[in-house]
Amino acid sequence: MERLKLVLQYFQSNSESISNGICIVLALVSVKLYTSFDFNCPCLPQYNKLYSLGVMIVPPIILFFLGVLVNRHTGVMMDEWMRPVGNRSKNPAVVKYLFSAMLQRALLAPMVWILVTLLDGKIFICAFSVSVDPVLFSGLPNNTGLDVIKIMAKVPCKEDIIFRNSSFRKAVSRYVRCYSQAVGWSILLFLIVLGSMGRLIKPCFDDQATSLQTRYWSNYLDVEQKLFDETCVLHARDFAQKCVVQFFEDMREDTVHCLPHPRFITNCQMEWEDEEEERLHGVSKQEQVDRLLNKWYYNKPELDVTRIAHRPRVCVTWKDGDGKTLYSDV
Repeated sequence: MERLKLVLQYFQSNSESISNGICIVLALVSVKLYTSFDFNCPCLPQYNKLYSLGVMIVPPIILFFLGVLVNRHTGVMMDEWMRPVGNRSKNPAVVKYLFSAMLQRALLAPMVWILVTLLDGKIFICAFSVSVDPVLFSGLPNNTGLDVIKIMAKVPCKEDIIFRNSSFRKAVSRYVRCYSQAVGWSILLFLIVLGSMGRLIKPCFDDQATSLQTRYWSNYLDVEQKLFDETCVLHARDFAQKCVVQFFEDMREDTVHCLPHPRFITNCQMEWEDEEEERLHGVSKQEQVDRLLNKWYYNKPELDVTRIAHRPRVCVTWKDGDGKTLYSDV
């Protein structure tokens, strides 16, 4: 149970891990969709290839755009690309890095779908059974009254009556499936080699210091957006609470109660109000909130925290009646 909590905390604190997890889930969903998909080839020369290519291409496109939609890097990248310059300059390298990260994760599920379809071979058989030369195989049904193209188009349909007790269909299907699996394994090998070569060669041509800076500022943009959203939620909650309480206070009639009020309750109430005011940061009107949000969009704060790092501290010194220092809080 403790390990599960640690894993959940890690994924909650690391948005990149969340994106990777979502992409893996989409890849598993694509496999599950394919295995549960009831593929029925039309077994007609003019429709076999069209239907097969549609099944092989359309779901990967849907999965790709779904991966783009759920990827957090997409929103961060578009915000950074479209925002006005304001007080903060744009870094094209950061946008490029975010786009690359988004693209790699979005392509995972479509590639899994394509590889699974190729390794399974059913779609390939439906699409290219007509292209096989029947002379290479024995047992071609020649008493059906159909031409060769229509007979080859019916190869994916094992329940067809013309292939009953015939080894011709099995031989052709096995032949095309071998080609399909060869293409699938070749694509998988190419992707693995390409990824490995990219990992090995990229450090030789890229400036590692620049690459490190790009990764840092891309993570910064993600964290900054997340913190801004969380702060907006807290501010909106306190602002709404103030408005609701103020509304009910205005509805209450004036009454006078002469009761003793304990001091500690007053202190607690004052501390609570001070904490609430601190969360509001002095922003107490709708016009102020609108101006603040408008300023955040058009003039992002410059990346300089020296004013906070070197702001003056308040030091309290206690002295006795003669002016002698008793204690100093420095």
